[in-house]
Amino acid sequence: MKNRKTALTSAEQQARSPQAVFEQLQAGNLRYVNGTPNQMDASALRSETVDGQHPQAVVLSCIDSRVPVEMIFDQYIGDIFVARVAGNFENPDILGSMEYACAVAGSKLIVVLGHAGCGAIKAACDGVELGHITDLLASIQPAVDKVQAATQSTPTSKDADFVNATIAENVRLTMGRILEKSSILKDLQRGGTIDVVGGVYQLDSGEVTWLD
Repeated sequence: MKNRKTALTSAEQQARSPQAVFEQLQAGNLRYVNGTPNQMDASALRSETVDGQHPQAVVLSCIDSRVPVEMIFDQYIGDIFVARVAGNFENPDILGSMEYACAVAGSKLIVVLGHAGCGAIKAACDGVELGHITDLLASIQPAVDKVQAATQSTPTSKDADFVNATIAENVRLTMGRILEKSSILKDLQRGGTIDVVGGVYQLDSGEVTWLD
């Protein structure tokens, strides 16, 4: 395995294009799937990042414990920002976090990461209503409605095809809303400084299936 002795520097971060960062994450996921992750010295990385950080990407993922974001992409201390909420959708706090990551801290890529078997998506398909979960699922409902309209199917968590389609659609809609709601991120994307990509993590294989 290859040693990775130093944290990302500002120069390294700024030299990478959004496409290059995307390729870095793709390569990291391949290492994760193949069981050949880079070695790391956590103590050294902690020391190197005490006075600053230069992450190359920000990933919005679900809170699911089976989706360890840094591990999935073979990333370490100082490499990526991670925002998590059940159902991996945007809200004002997450948009602000993304704006900080990209406009202030210099990250080049936003990744919206859904995952197979998402409990939040299944709950939205079933119309669950419970405490604050009800409000949370309302943010996922547009994806449920869009898949229902396209397939003429009845939403249910027992329909694997419906759930999988909704998981992917939720990622796509979230990607679009990020740029619709944040003029800062939209301007950075238009200027080629950042890009936004989406994928679905497969629990069984560990692979991220990237969406067009």
